[in-house]
Amino acid sequence: MPKRAKLRPDMNDVAYRIVQAATGQGPYPEPPGVGEKHPEAVKRGRQGGKSGGSARAEALSTKERTTIAKKGARARWRPTR
Repeated sequence: MPKRAKLRPDMNDVAYRIVQAATGQGPYPEPPGVGEKHPEAVKRGRQGGKSGGSARAEALSTKERTTIAKKGARARWRPTR
C-alpha cells in the first residue's frame, strides 16, 4: 500500500525550503493549487454546466421560475447594509 502524503508538512522542513528559496540555493516553491487541470475533469464539468440550467428550467413550472426570479431580483437590488 503506498504511503499517503502528510496533511501538513513539518514546520522545520517548510522553514528550510523557504530559506533555500530566499537565498537562491533551491527551487522556489509553487503555491498549492497551481498547475494543470485534468482535461477529463474539465470536460465533464463543462458538460454538466451546459445542460444543468436548461434541465432545471424544464423541470420547473412557470410559477416556480417566476418566484425564483423575483426572489433573486429582490436580493440583487436590496440596499446594502
